[in-house]
Amino acid sequence: MSGGAINPGESAGDIEYHRLLERVRQPVRGDYRIAVLSLKGGVGKTTTTVGLGSTFATLRGDRVIAVDANPDLGTLAQRVPLQTRSTVRDLLADPNVHRYSDVRAHTSQSPSRLEVLASERDPAQAEAFSEDEYRGVIRILQRFYNIIITDCGTGLSHSAMNGVLDLAHSIILVSSPALDGARSAGATMDWLAAHGFGHLVSRAVVVLSSSRPGSSTIDTDQLAQHFLTRCRAVHRIPFDDHLSEGADVDLDLLSKQTRRAFTELAATIADDFATLPMQRDQPMRRDERFGP
Repeated sequence: MSGGAINPGESAGDIEYHRLLERVRQPVRGDYRIAVLSLKGGVGKTTTTVGLGSTFATLRGDRVIAVDANPDLGTLAQRVPLQTRSTVRDLLADPNVHRYSDVRAHTSQSPSRLEVLASERDPAQAEAFSEDEYRGVIRILQRFYNIIITDCGTGLSHSAMNGVLDLAHSIILVSSPALDGARSAGATMDWLAAHGFGHLVSRAVVVLSSSRPGSSTIDTDQLAQHFLTRCRAVHRIPFDDHLSEGADVDLDLLSKQTRRAFTELAATIADDFATLPMQRDQPMRRDERFGP
């Protein structure tokens, strides 16, 4: 044997991470739509939307967009550098959307390549954002984007929400690792099951997002097991100083643990891509698909 250095090959950790990246990069047939929701505010719903979207946009080669469907002055657009004052309504009102560049004029883009379409800034106008308008927005976006993530409001009964849920391929339920957050997430699952969206519950991913430093006062493993009786996966997003600032999200400023957590979440979501049909779904109203 020569005196040269011995290459031990990749470590087990490296191999595991490469497999994780392969899962994140699984191809999408058409477009895949994710709704991120929570009945309780302040639990990290928008942070989860941006973190997941940024992770997909960084690790994949296709187009990823996050849409703010919050009727109460959503903050999604505040988490990326602002490049336009356009909103969902401006996109809908534009009669000349024929190419990707036409849509791009209405979006802001983060350094990760994640694009964001902002909600209305006028509370009176935002409240009136309807199911038909949401479907119209998705009808445009699905021509140009492979992954569409919708950041929902905390209510489940406003008009656009029926369109959001009806068009979603999967949902992410965000909860704090605390009893009140867990109860809200459970109530959301109950509401979905009672209103014809039980299929989304069984395929849901629960995210336990820590908004403050330190360990939770409850057993998060036990909490995760509780949710796993109803959904397909549970992920924990640790507290992160950068995310807690509430400003632009930059993946490079996240802790290694937080960035890994978002990569694992993205891999779990991507595992569902293969379930999609070959053709793109057309966003039709529920009564158009199933009759009166």
